[in-house]
Formats: sequence, structure tokens, C-alpha cells
Amino acid sequence: MWGIQEETEVVVNIGGVKQVLYADVLGRFPETRLAELVSCSLQAPEEILTLCDDYDSETGEFYFDRDPEAFKCIIELYYYGEIHMKRGICPICFLKEMEYWRIGADCLDDCCKCHLKEVQDELAEIAEKVRTILVDREGDPHAGGWQRFQACVWRLMEKPESSLPAHIIAIVSFVFILISSVVMCVGTIPDLQVEDAEGALTEHPTLEMIETVCIGWFTIEYVLRLVSSPNKIKFMLAFMNIIDFMAIMPFYVVLVLTSFGAGVMELANVQQAVQALRIMRIARIFKLARHSSGLQTLTSALKSSFKELGLLLMYMGVGVFLFSALGYTMEQNHPDTLFTSIPQSFWWAVITMTTVGYGDVYPKTTLGRCNAAISFLCGVIAIALPIHPIINNFVLFYNKQQVLETAAKHEIELMALRSAVHACHSDTFLPLL
Repeated sequence: MWGIQEETEVVVNIGGVKQVLYADVLGRFPETRLAELVSCSLQAPEEILTLCDDYDSETGEFYFDRDPEAFKCIIELYYYGEIHMKRGICPICFLKEMEYWRIGADCLDDCCKCHLKEVQDELAEIAEKVRTILVDREGDPHAGGWQRFQACVWRLMEKPESSLPAHIIAIVSFVFILISSVVMCVGTIPDLQVEDAEGALTEHPTLEMIETVCIGWFTIEYVLRLVSSPNKIKFMLAFMNIIDFMAIMPFYVVLVLTSFGAGVMELANVQQAVQALRIMRIARIFKLARHSSGLQTLTSALKSSFKELGLLLMYMGVGVFLFSALGYTMEQNHPDTLFTSIPQSFWWAVITMTTVGYGDVYPKTTLGRCNAAISFLCGVIAIALPIHPIINNFVLFYNKQQVLETAAKHEIELMALRSAVHACHSDTFLPLL
């Protein structure tokens, strides 16, 4: 009467929730399943049922056995041109809902795409971890004799969770690392040292024997891991394997230098080199990271926090340069000044901004003390700013590692349960065949 044309209504029932949609709204995306409902009411019932789970011809209502909460997000596409996943909906399940309604993943808004990408990457990591665990347990059935032996040795030396012997080897390696570190520290106590023929203090023979045994274990462990490694070059360039090499290399270098005789060892340069190589034994303590998931998580968190650490170094560098220059300017005219130059004042600025304060260098004028107070406050603020992001990264990596391990364990248990159920059904129906 007033020139207003009645809009075509499409009634859908999603999981028991009835909704009324309009044809002009659904027509905005004609290739979707909902848009095809507009013109299918005149088709045969068999063709209609290819689009929905059930259809009531009397009321013209389409029934779908789908999640009504997910459908609330789906319908946003027709009104707003994009889809936003609500909190609490599984991204992978929602992606399957979009596939059912014939909607592409590009219709998601940017924040949901990032969330979906994170979940997909996490599932891929879980699948890779499950595959690795299964390979460690069962091995590659297509591998030859030497390859199977190589894989077996690799699992023993590199995968403590693969078997009980591998776990025992990891514990033994951990104990040797601790013993070697303790021996290195105890060997520097003068009361436990002995005098050589020239009257110089050297390590006790018992400690040297224990050190030799530890080095022998580390050497055998490194060689077995190198020989059994699938990729030798990647193995040798890995950071932890470089640490392992540095932990055993000084012993053999000193052994070679000693074999040349006392004349070579008496050279000053050689003695300094030997002392430097002995100090390199402290690298063994880093071997503990191989057997500690917490240290590995901390390393990953620090790697992901390079930006925050870079900001910290930048703030500290600017502060050290600024406050050392101010301290030198304010203190240089004092007769008993300890600030003889700006580079020499760097040390005072560093220990002040880091709140260490050894007290070997300190200002004596009023302005110098005010400058020290301000540098102290600025140092506390500069150090505190990046701490929170670094801690957050550590918590995220640790929680992610726990989730991956738990999910992989549950997935393997489910696979074993499915295999047992399948075998049980096969045994049950076998007599009937």
C-alpha cells in the first residue's frame, strides 16, 4: 500500500535456537550455504536436505544440528562483513564450522587470524612431538641395520624420555657434570693442593684422577652423540654441543702440551695458555642445561626478549655516559676528587645505576651527591622496565612447554587406546567371519 515490498524471510533452527534471517542480507555473500537457502524452497526435498539436516515444508523452517553459539559469530559476516570468534570457542572447531557454512578463513578479522595461526602452530608442534616420541619408541621400520643401530644410540644419548636405559644414562651424565664442577672448585683450595718438584702448588693427584675419569665420560658421550647424529654439521654447530666440546678440549690440549716436555711448559706464553684453558673448564656447568627443561625454557625466553634486553642496554649506556660526564664536571675541581676523567667515571656510574655501590669511587661535593642520587633512581627505573616482559616470556614459554608435553602424552595414550579397542573388536568379530 505504501510502496514497501515485504522482505523474504528465511527461518533457520540452529541446535534448537530459532532465528529469522532475510534474503537481502544473506544475498551479500551468495556463495555461502545460508544464501542458497533463499532459492531452495521450491526444489525437491532430496535437494533441500543436501543443504540442511532437516526441513519442515509446512513452516518453511530449516534445521541444522550445529553449535548455536558458533552460529552467532557466523551470522556477523552478513551484517558486518567479517567474523569475530567469541572467547571460549575452539578456533579449530570454529574453522570447521566456517567450512560447513562455506565461508573462507579470509573472512576472519585480523586478531582472530593471529589467534587461529597460533593454535595451528601449536597443534603442528604437538603432532611433531608425538611423531618424534613414536619414532623414539618404535624406530623407523624402513631403516637398515646400521641406521637402526645409529638411531638406537642417538635415542640412548639424546632422548632421556625414550627408555629406562636412556634415562639412567642422562642421570649418570648429570652426576658426572656435578662431580667435575665440584672437583674444579675444590682443586683451587690451597690446603688440598700439593707441591710439585719445583715447589709450586698443583692439584691433588686424587682430584686429577677424578677429573680424568669425568673427562673420559664426557669424551665417550660426545663421540657417541656425534657418530649417531643424523646431521653431523648441524650437531657440531649447535650451541650446547659447542659447550660440550669446550668442556673437554682444554684437558687434551694441556695433555698434548705436557707431552712435549718440561722445556715447552716452562715458557711463559704456554703457561698462560694452560691457565686460560683450565679456566675454560667452567663451561661444563652449562652442560646442566641439556638435562634441565627449566634452563632450556629460560634460554628460549631470553632469546625472545632480545628487544627488551637491547632497550635495557641502551638505557644503561645512555645513563652511564650522561651521569659519568656530569659527575666528572661536578667533581673535577675538588682537591681530593676521585673522578679523574670521564672514562674513569664510567665505573662509578655503572656500580651506582646498578645499585651495587662498592664505595671505592664516590662524590664529595653536594652537586655530585645529587647527581649520584638521580643516577641511582634512574638506574632502578631503567632496570625494572624490561623485567616484566622478560618474566612474561618465561612464563609463556614454560606453560607452552608443559602444554605440549601433556598434550603429546595424552595423544599417545589415546592412540594406544584406539589400537587396543580396534584389536579387541577384531578379535571379537574374527570367529564370525
